[in-house]
Amino acid sequence: MTAPLQVSWLGMQTYDAALATQRQLHERRVSGETQDTLLLLEHSHVITMGRRALESHVVSDADTLAKAGVEVVETDRGGEATYHGPGQLIAYPIIDLRALGLGPVSYVAALEEAIIDTLAVYLVDAHRVAGRTGIWVGGDGEDPGEGNSPAGRKIAAIGVRISRGVAMHGLALNVSTDLLMFNHIVPCGMPGLKVTSIDEEQGAAPPVKIVGEQMASELAKALGLDSSDEIVASEATQPWRASRL
Repeated sequence: MTAPLQVSWLGMQTYDAALATQRQLHERRVSGETQDTLLLLEHSHVITMGRRALESHVVSDADTLAKAGVEVVETDRGGEATYHGPGQLIAYPIIDLRALGLGPVSYVAALEEAIIDTLAVYLVDAHRVAGRTGIWVGGDGEDPGEGNSPAGRKIAAIGVRISRGVAMHGLALNVSTDLLMFNHIVPCGMPGLKVTSIDEEQGAAPPVKIVGEQMASELAKALGLDSSDEIVASEATQPWRASRL
């Protein structure tokens, strides 16, 4: 029987603080001291530079970013440059993929499935794009080729790191994000990429915390956790109790 997934709502966090929490939990999961954990939170304004990011992917100068209250942080996840900030749901699963029998490709596919199913609850019809990581709204789902951005609007980004069989980092879903903040970067290294959010698509959006609750349930299902397992919350971080489908 798979152990329950620990789900914690951390609220607003700086990127560095959340990364430190992830790394601590990752070490404990590798050593078997704790079970699989899902951290849900929002970040204060930050541009994160993944392992494939280029300096040219940040198009605003340092003074402009400072005035906007945006820091730039290099990180060890996959992917290019992306923006995180208030109104965006961040989900960081610290998951032992070996125990679940998942490889990198199947794990990313599970994250994408959870995002699509979560968005469907809020009547946003979303889909994958062949050959690209993340989730889009609109467009034809076809990869337009190297150097071109897919048609449609990207609503969620994924960037993970897998070390010693345990995953960290995860996904960012735009709920009520200020989409103008993406103008500071070349999102995901795709020139001309359009971005969107639940709020942009529907004219309104639930609180990020509520979308996180739905995401927790959909992610547990996508990862193949036993249906009798209950998602419980870690008392150490005073989180909320996620619902279970």
